Amino acid sequence: MFRNKIFLLTVSFAAISIFGTAQNNTNSPYTRYGYGEIPGTYSGEQKAMGGVALGLRSKTGVNTMNPASYSSVDSTTFMFDLGLTGLLSRFSSPQGAKTSFNGNLDYLNMQFPLMKNVGFSAGMLPFSFSGYNFYNNGILPLSQYPDTITSTRTYSGRGGISQVYAGLAIELFDHISLGANAYYMFGSAVNSRELRFSDSNIYGSAQSDSITVNSFRFRYGAQFYNTFAKKHHVSLGLIYEPKINLNAKYSEATGSVLTELTPYEEVHSKFEMPEMLGAGLAYTFDKRLTLAADYSLTKWGDAVYMGVRDTLNNQSKISLGAEYQPNARGRYYYEKIYYRAGLNLSDPYYKIGGIQQPKNFGITFGFGLPLKNSSTVVNAAFEYGKTGNAGNLREDYFKFTLNAAFNELWFFKRKL
Repeated sequence: MFRNKIFLLTVSFAAISIFGTAQNNTNSPYTRYGYGEIPGTYSGEQKAMGGVALGLRSKTGVNTMNPASYSSVDSTTFMFDLGLTGLLSRFSSPQGAKTSFNGNLDYLNMQFPLMKNVGFSAGMLPFSFSGYNFYNNGILPLSQYPDTITSTRTYSGRGGISQVYAGLAIELFDHISLGANAYYMFGSAVNSRELRFSDSNIYGSAQSDSITVNSFRFRYGAQFYNTFAKKHHVSLGLIYEPKINLNAKYSEATGSVLTELTPYEEVHSKFEMPEMLGAGLAYTFDKRLTLAADYSLTKWGDAVYMGVRDTLNNQSKISLGAEYQPNARGRYYYEKIYYRAGLNLSDPYYKIGGIQQPKNFGITFGFGLPLKNSSTVVNAAFEYGKTGNAGNLREDYFKFTLNAAFNELWFFKRKL
């Protein structure tokens, strides 16, 4: 057991160092807009179920989406969850198609009891990703040039915003749990573009934009749950985040493609994080079959972005999911496996040219593999989804998430 503790602590420090330097989990041109792609803080277990989380009270994983869930941790258990993600994307437009692959550390967190009916969780999570590199060519209608002048515009982006969090939950009257998360957000998303010409006598231009964030925010959660007739368990989960001022700044650097860019100069410093609310319902039959549904609304359209309101779009998301474990104490191993599936439908939170974009959707499935003589579960989640539309630019993606939720007995007295 001591070796397991040392191993988990070593993995934690190594993963933290990786998380701080490597966060490019995407290669999508859509991450040019807003803060980039905002994936949500779902565990591998929840991703396999379509992204349902708000009503779930899991003893095999950490549910950071609803901090009220932390009180479900066993009184003697230390839980450590580490997730990795791979993303295969195919981008198609009237001009052609392109395929890319990205992979990286997704998240890491831990959870343990502070005292009876009080659970604590902390870790590192992504908030947003930015990553892309593409170009397009054009022809300049310049009458003073006898030959055709071709221009090439190149767009690239990198970086993202990370967040460390700490959360606390307390169980009341055996049927109610209240919790809260505090987040510290940090990092930068950088977007660059260049304009070059086929005639070397015409100087091209370059510009780099950066959004840098150093800010706090909070999320509050509640869960109400009960078991009926021994085999029927129902749980209702609620979350809420108030709108707050975001400590962020937008800076620009400009210049020629043949010279260094000027130093970054701040252009905008007025940003807000939107109000967000969500609700989820989960039903479990005989500790075997779980059915769950979530709905959330994030009011990006009411939040100030780069000093202006209504540049972003309100985002609603609906998720449906199911999990089935035939028999946790079954004779055969396949009876102990968790089988999961789900789907989700959501609005993009950004606008392009002031126009709201079509809905995104995802279809998911996966499984959880419990280790022999242990409470640890290795989860695998697979998702196929779509972003954008074929008339402009469509992304079809296949995402794979692998996570290990280690459960160790740390808080008990040995008998001599």
